[in-house]
Amino acid sequence: MSGERTSGRGQRELRVKVRTARGRKSSSTRWLERQLNDPYVRRAKQEGMRGRAAYKLVEIDDKFQFLRAGAIVVDLGCAPGGWSQVAVKRVNASNQNPSMPQGRVYGIDRSEFEPLQGVEFRKMDFMSESAVEEFRESLGPVDAVVSDMAAPSTGHPKTDHLRIVALCEAAMYFAIEVLKPGGTFVSKLLMGGGQGELQQLLKNNFEKVSNFKPGASRSDSSEQYVVARGFRKRTAKD
Repeated sequence: MSGERTSGRGQRELRVKVRTARGRKSSSTRWLERQLNDPYVRRAKQEGMRGRAAYKLVEIDDKFQFLRAGAIVVDLGCAPGGWSQVAVKRVNASNQNPSMPQGRVYGIDRSEFEPLQGVEFRKMDFMSESAVEEFRESLGPVDAVVSDMAAPSTGHPKTDHLRIVALCEAAMYFAIEVLKPGGTFVSKLLMGGGQGELQQLLKNNFEKVSNFKPGASRSDSSEQYVVARGFRKRTAKD
């Protein structure tokens, strides 16, 4: 069932209303209705993106501008591929603009990943002992490590917060092992008061640390992104 509402410009917009079906939980009905009415979901379908999350990275990079043509980027937890799609275009990984430097995008995930032009995918656990060494040997230093990973939800806000902080911290340790001096690290966080130690670790290793909530993040979510720029490569004497 559909209803109409009036936008701020006086135009009528069609809003989809979903009836609760037999056997479907009311929470599932609310989720489905939100998806059907989400402008970022519609935009992703229209533009061939692999999910609404792609527009979060678009907004992050529009503000902080670290995905430059020719850059080497690692996308941790890359499936289904929305962030990788954005990175490929912005660093020119598929050489769509031959007049600009060609970058590279490496995707890492434990899940299967549908091939995507411009993405060099590796099915692996980035927290394994061999992951960092493998990247050092085959890639050398990279310009940016990005992560939109989230730990599976338990339904308990404090537990979920601590789990995603731990995941972000693990991604940070991977990043500081593979980044070039001056490199950038971006990761999802859920705000909840337990990220102070992580923020200090980032400040110890990067020149600038910012927290940013893209417009594409849902307003009722505590999700934010930490953007750490200007990686300070430590020497053996440090």
